[in-house]
Amino acid sequence: MALDGIDPDEDDEDLLFMQLSIDTVYASYAAARNRVRQYTQLLTLLKREEGLWAERVEKAKYALPDYNHHSAGMHLLRPPGVLFIIILLMVSCGALRCSWTKQTDFRGLEKHRTTCKYYHKESRLAAEKRRVRARESSSQNLTSHLRINAASNHCNVTPLAPIRSTGIRSLKPIAQCGPMECLPSEPINRARTARASALILTSEDSGAFDIAMEDTTEGCHDVSDSGQHPSRRTRGIPRSFNDFLPADEEMNPSDSSGNSASTLPEIHSLPQRRIQRVILTLRDSLQSAFTTIGLCRKYPRRPSYEPDKFIPSSLLATTCPTIADALDTQAHDPLHGVSGPPYPFLNMTIYRLMTWMNSGSHQKSEAEVSRLVKDVIQAEDFNLKDLDQFSVRKSLRVLDNNGGKGTVTFPDDWLETDITIEIPTRSKDDPSRSFSILGFHYRPLVAVIRAAFADVQAGAYHLFPFQRIWKDPLDDHQERVFDELYSSDSWLQAQDNLHRQPREPGCTLERVIAGLMFFSDATHLATFGTAKAWPLYLYFGNLTKYARSAPKSGACHIVGFFPSLPDNVKDVFSTLHRISKTGMAALHAHCRRELFHACWKHLLDAEFIHAYRHGIVLRCPDGVYRRVFPRIFTYSADYPEKVLIATIKDMGSCTCPRCLVPKASFDLLGLFRDLQDRLANLRAYCLESVIMARSFIYNGGNTVNGSKVQATLGEGSWVPTVNTFAEKLGPLGFDAFRMLVVDFMHECELGTWKALFTHLIRLLYALPGGDRLVATLDNRFRHVPSYGHEVIRKFTNNTSEMKRLAARDFEDILQCAMPVFEGLFPEDHDALIQTLLYRFAQWHALAKLRLHSETTLTVLEKTFKKLTRHLRKFRDFTCVTFTTVELPREKAARERKANRERSGADIADAGSGRRKNKKFNMNTYKFHAMGDYVYSIRLFGTTDSFTSQIGELAHRALKAFYPLISKLDTPAQLAKHERRRRVLRRVAGCDLHSTEQPLADSPIGLNDHHYIPTLCRNNPLDLFGFLRDHDNDPAVAAFIPKLKDHVLYRLQNLNISYCDHTFTDAERNSVIILNNRLYSVQTMQVRYTTYDLRREYDTINPRTYADIMVLSGETKPRHPYWYARVLGIYHMDVWLNSEGPMRMRQIEVLFVRWMAPLIDHQSGMSYARLPKVAFVEDSDRDAFGFLNPGQVIRSAHLIPSFASGRGTSSLRHGKSFARQSGDLDDWEAYYVGIFADRDMFMRYTHYGIGHPTVIRELARDCADAELVDNPGSEDIEDDEEWENDIRPHHSVGGDEGEREGDVSGDDEEQEYDDDDESSAEDDEVMGIGEDMDEEADEDDEDDYMMSF
Repeated sequence: MALDGIDPDEDDEDLLFMQLSIDTVYASYAAARNRVRQYTQLLTLLKREEGLWAERVEKAKYALPDYNHHSAGMHLLRPPGVLFIIILLMVSCGALRCSWTKQTDFRGLEKHRTTCKYYHKESRLAAEKRRVRARESSSQNLTSHLRINAASNHCNVTPLAPIRSTGIRSLKPIAQCGPMECLPSEPINRARTARASALILTSEDSGAFDIAMEDTTEGCHDVSDSGQHPSRRTRGIPRSFNDFLPADEEMNPSDSSGNSASTLPEIHSLPQRRIQRVILTLRDSLQSAFTTIGLCRKYPRRPSYEPDKFIPSSLLATTCPTIADALDTQAHDPLHGVSGPPYPFLNMTIYRLMTWMNSGSHQKSEAEVSRLVKDVIQAEDFNLKDLDQFSVRKSLRVLDNNGGKGTVTFPDDWLETDITIEIPTRSKDDPSRSFSILGFHYRPLVAVIRAAFADVQAGAYHLFPFQRIWKDPLDDHQERVFDELYSSDSWLQAQDNLHRQPREPGCTLERVIAGLMFFSDATHLATFGTAKAWPLYLYFGNLTKYARSAPKSGACHIVGFFPSLPDNVKDVFSTLHRISKTGMAALHAHCRRELFHACWKHLLDAEFIHAYRHGIVLRCPDGVYRRVFPRIFTYSADYPEKVLIATIKDMGSCTCPRCLVPKASFDLLGLFRDLQDRLANLRAYCLESVIMARSFIYNGGNTVNGSKVQATLGEGSWVPTVNTFAEKLGPLGFDAFRMLVVDFMHECELGTWKALFTHLIRLLYALPGGDRLVATLDNRFRHVPSYGHEVIRKFTNNTSEMKRLAARDFEDILQCAMPVFEGLFPEDHDALIQTLLYRFAQWHALAKLRLHSETTLTVLEKTFKKLTRHLRKFRDFTCVTFTTVELPREKAARERKANRERSGADIADAGSGRRKNKKFNMNTYKFHAMGDYVYSIRLFGTTDSFTSQIGELAHRALKAFYPLISKLDTPAQLAKHERRRRVLRRVAGCDLHSTEQPLADSPIGLNDHHYIPTLCRNNPLDLFGFLRDHDNDPAVAAFIPKLKDHVLYRLQNLNISYCDHTFTDAERNSVIILNNRLYSVQTMQVRYTTYDLRREYDTINPRTYADIMVLSGETKPRHPYWYARVLGIYHMDVWLNSEGPMRMRQIEVLFVRWMAPLIDHQSGMSYARLPKVAFVEDSDRDAFGFLNPGQVIRSAHLIPSFASGRGTSSLRHGKSFARQSGDLDDWEAYYVGIFADRDMFMRYTHYGIGHPTVIRELARDCADAELVDNPGSEDIEDDEEWENDIRPHHSVGGDEGEREGDVSGDDEEQEYDDDDESSAEDDEVMGIGEDMDEEADEDDEDDYMMSF
């Protein structure tokens, strides 16, 4: 909104009048929106209540069809006073014990209820009472109705009689009206008679389990033992579902196709008021129509260019005419002189050969040789005669611009300069000594920006920010969605600030932003030796993160190699007088800081500062010239580099680079006081204090770490180095500390989780028989099955030793930790540790989501509070109970470090000490950083957009270059190889422009639900021969009848109402299977849409990845899914010999072994426990069956319940077709790995935007039922702790002081692990899919983690 006609800078009355006018307009508009929102929510509540009662009416009619509903019992179906209660709650809390004053604002009432413990308690109690009354009333009516039907049909009604078997027993149905033969997968052999049945497995022995897999039919009611389970109708087959197939404009990562949905501009009309001297100008905003999934975009300003074709061209803004004649010159074209292939070579043969040499892997594998043959030798333009007198060295010189035709120099080519720093002499009379560091290689940032906007990839750049809005199909509520940087609050704020500043004189071009995202990290270049590089990477936030995160996308721009401080600087230190060893270490750290910021002064040169202030005119991909303003949004680095960038002390009293919260208060994590301290103590740079401290050092002869210098710098752990970002960009409004985003890989997976896991191992060693317990832990990890395509890898080595583990390995450990640790600790501690592990895995999954909504951010914040509360319980209860000492690897690492520091001293004595005591320490920066994730996601988008993992992946290219160089001048030669690859990529881009080909082909074949190679007939299976080979095997009992019943059900398209249909022998004989032969295949692909709108697939293999999940077929399930193990994947040719012409059909089926959830095991988010399942007993006819592949949702990760052991309760001992691995027995139970990946976790919530509505609705209903069953949820306890924490806190003392004393002893080893063996190499194979592999920081941290 703009106000014209007044000048607030000249008159205070004008300023006050303008403020009051704006407040009046916005207040009226907000009041109108609040009223609409209140009535909308009221209508939604009434409709939902009406739907619930209508469902109950239908169930009552079905249960008692002859009952007169106009009798006295009708009042149970009518909700009296519902409208009165809702209206009453709008003006008061509604809780009896709550004295909250009346409010007319519904938003205030909703906000109060979220924190009112009385309202939560009364709501849960009321819901529980209603459920109990409904169950009692329903059971009474059903009992009388069953008695009437039994008497009229002369049917013998008997009580539940257990049938004794090994380990698990079945229960006979109540009404003995015929055999129960319905499979969970399909309806088979059911008599359409009125009966009630239940497939319930219970146990008498303490070592066995209670399993409930309900299987009832229409007209049947589940009556459970002792009233332990409520009566409810269930379905005998899994529910069907239709997976979302989003339109191309909705898909990630390539939103490249057109949009057929119409979009409408949204202009917000404000109330008309007569205000003198004020002109209101409406902003031309645009909101697109909601897509099929419910997403839309809300642009604060109408865009003129949209790369995804999400907005029709008719709704785009019309740009002003461009001055093409003045700007479209060779001087302004950064890629002038570059033509298509074979540039810069003489012919296409040499071009293809040199391109193959300088691309791909430098370890020529089978794939590389195949690429050589396909892309080079078999190319149509390959000519063997062109290779006459061919020289690789000459061709490389041509590529390096040392000869050849059309020598071209790019504006963004590498430059080299020397960096000079001043070393203080600690003398008032002697000036500082200059010291030069040779060889800082860098590329000018403005030139890199120009080249990036001229690149072919710029066609996918987003130039105009927007908000992504989601309209939930479940209840039609709308909420904000966070994913990309260009849809985040920081970009929207930066764009708004850009439009507020005055235009350049005479310029009418559109103003857009180039979002800069920096990554820097030092890395080893070889497994052995000291070769290192410290690259600086630049990414453009205008490009979608799905392309940026792919190492081979070309989105990474290497813009510099930071030099290290050479060893000969110590020669200068040795000439200084009156300097101690401690002072020399402080001076060395000071020189490293000076060198780092001196390099950044060359990067943030005058040209970049001018572009930052005034912008640069660039030709955008649509051919329109715009004024582009570079803006730095994020800088991702590990903690040692963060303190370099922020110019603060490493391991100081205020270790956070974003706030001034002291380290002693870090253990208040998650409390209200901690949140207040973060907001009230944000870092603000004080340049004057730093300049004064530097004058004391360079002119006054004070030491770098002297008391006078520290007193001048004040609190905040500041250092006497001028921060280049604050000095050059601070006057332009840039916050140098806000850009230092959280680092999930180093701070969580290699930080807080690694610290917790390490201490759990210490606790195991501290228990009686600790060595045996640790060996058991390692054995259990080795039995955890792998999952997916390197999603969870196989644990082979001893996990407790943590040798050469990368970040992705620690992530796998966290996702599988609960079943492995179960039962290893004493009972009272085991429950606490299980809850802690669940909450940590839950927070980890939420913090790592690629797509967040307002709801998931709220859940993340609540989960964080629960996690921190359990961390403190763990520290104050479990950790103080046992005396823990160093692990063997920690002791060895400490001794190695001591030997290095005391070289020449008493080395033998250094390694003869005993293990030091170790305590669990929460007073570290990495724990403190966990509280900044919600804020960072709102500000910059989801964490996968700026995780340091992206920079770690970029190290691959450097490590591929390193074997090809001479090792003499590593940065220069790495820069040369980078330029070669960049030139070839730009040449290929010119060819791409000329042929108008897309950047990348979209995935083919992922639109189908599944894929089974039906043309593969290499493994025919003769039915009768198969049955002879598995004679007396319970797994194949009634194999052919079950198969034919399944085929009949499929071919006749019977719906779920036919689940009790009985097929006659004549009907079964009408199914003709060609040659009585099935065709077995090894694998099957299940395609699905992820929560973040990506198409992925799982591979099902009966021998490796055999477990699957389908929708529950129960009417009111307690768990949304059923699970099964695939024993065979088959397809067959079938005829149906019935009325009409015979037609052959090809049928695909899965032969599965069903699992059922344990009855008395409580699982879910409120219980903080994983779901637990077990195989159905082999004596039950429904233990094995056939399944339609179209009903499979995804593969499942089932982890054995190691505490339950192995046995034969579900299948007799011995070899069986059901045991594909050749085992003689089975695990008694399994835990469902809901944290296997982020999409799997979201399927157990109802927050997945890309998931089908039927799955989300079922997950929501199960979660609501779980909350009703568990009224003592942790939410109330969290609210009470949050409210109690508002009270004033005393200063840390007493026990807190003792813990603070422990900080100095453990901090260094908690923050950084100096064990060289615990870090992994960067060249480990890493995936780029849903769960991209993260790597450990393998650098020699002794060189980079000094105390500054």
